[in-house]
Amino acid sequence: MFRRTFWFTAGAAAGVWATTKVHSKLRRLTPESLAAQAADKAVDAGHRLREFALDVRAGMAQRESELGEVLGLDAPADPELPAQRRLAVEGRVEHRSDDHAHNRHDHSDRLNSRTPHNRNEDH
Repeated sequence: MFRRTFWFTAGAAAGVWATTKVHSKLRRLTPESLAAQAADKAVDAGHRLREFALDVRAGMAQRESELGEVLGLDAPADPELPAQRRLAVEGRVEHRSDDHAHNRHDHSDRLNSRTPHNRNEDH
């Protein structure tokens, strides 16, 4: 009689254990749970990416300072050298109306014009 009770209890316990495991797996596979897991992994990846970016930035600053020391870029400028020049930006050349008086059929100035024109006047 004790053997039957033992095996009945062991079977019931195994059934409860298996049912609990199956239900926990099913809960982990619901769309809400999968979305939460994906969000957690995305947040974790974001933290790792930020740490990587900070490490890269720190290494870049360190290497830049090393190169500055080696190349002498941190030293003050030599007073005998001229100052750096700035490049001048050329302005846009405006067309005068009398430049196109001799060529009435040239409409290239209309391409750069800011005023709209009637497309039908060319026909």
